[in-house]
Amino acid sequence: MNNEITLFTSLIGLILAMITGAIGGAVGGIVVGGEHLGNDLAAMMGSFYGLMVAIPATILGLIVLLII
Repeated sequence: MNNEITLFTSLIGLILAMITGAIGGAVGGIVVGGEHLGNDLAAMMGSFYGLMVAIPATILGLIVLLII
């Protein structure tokens, strides 16, 4: 198989990671702090922290896949 990681596939992967990271963080924020902070604020904070984890992890994963 000839699977190559190009700039286009890297950008698609990064965009998908941002979307899923924000959604997962928002859901996690609502579950953890929705009762005390309110669902809107908990979702906003959760999506921010979800992106803080998803973006560097995705970039690191793409670099590792590029090296392999």
